[in-house]
Amino acid sequence: MAQKLTSFDRAEVRVLHIEPTTKCNLACPQCHRTIGAPYYNHMTNRSELTLQSVMDTIDVELVAQLQKVFMCGNFGEPVACKEIVSIYKYFRTFNPTVTLGLNTHGGLRTPSWWTMLAEIFALPLDYVTFAIDGLEDTHKIYRVNSDFKKTLKNAEAYIQAGGSAHWEMLIFEHNEHQVEQCKQLAYDMGFTWFRAKVSKRFDYSDTVRPPAGYVEPEYSDKAIDCHALEERSIYLAANGEIMPCCFFGSEVFSLDQRGRNLCHNTEALVSSWVDTPHRICQYNCGTQAGKTRFKRQWNIEAQLR
Repeated sequence: MAQKLTSFDRAEVRVLHIEPTTKCNLACPQCHRTIGAPYYNHMTNRSELTLQSVMDTIDVELVAQLQKVFMCGNFGEPVACKEIVSIYKYFRTFNPTVTLGLNTHGGLRTPSWWTMLAEIFALPLDYVTFAIDGLEDTHKIYRVNSDFKKTLKNAEAYIQAGGSAHWEMLIFEHNEHQVEQCKQLAYDMGFTWFRAKVSKRFDYSDTVRPPAGYVEPEYSDKAIDCHALEERSIYLAANGEIMPCCFFGSEVFSLDQRGRNLCHNTEALVSSWVDTPHRICQYNCGTQAGKTRFKRQWNIEAQLR
């Protein structure tokens, strides 16, 4: 019998995950935008949030009760969003203590822009997570079209301006020998955290190979360990839809009707899980030996500062 998932209502929302745009300048082989091309590019490159669209969906009353707002893309690179800075300022203006976060490949904008962002991300728990998958000779193998030197310059500017930066590395066969070197470089540059994980998407790509000893994470339909329920979070997709979590957002253009029914109403913001979890919940957050597929990815997590 599947575990029943308890819902929560608008008053309990504490975390907001935003994907501000579906645009990205990279072509990572395991990314949904790459896997789904050309269909994906036709369907989603039109999607981007504006400050006004965010204000229309996430009102000031909801902003005031949030503990954390972060941007991380399923399809796009958040920094490619034209109004990203204005959107962050909206949340900080009406909630001066809210934690701001950003996950990025770090290769867009200029060092001066990243210096400016550090001035906004000025609270102790604010952070930027830079996805850096190796050193100069390996990073671009997965981060196709990336510029390793530019990414490090941008990260350096953000750190030197007082920003807290996290280095997050995906481990593959081609870069597994560099994990400790990357960790040392992160320390030398002043990063606050270093994390390394193994992707769970090798069934999506034949251009990159898993590291030695990799075992495909299993999923289970017996129990669900729901991260969204645990942290009381909701997900705002780049097309303006509110959803239970980013796993639904990763399939926003291919959800079945049942999946659509699980998505939040933009006015009520009330979750509506049912006794039998959706296939997306089973695949990503079904527990097996105490962990979900999502949690089984993590390999190293170290605080450097």
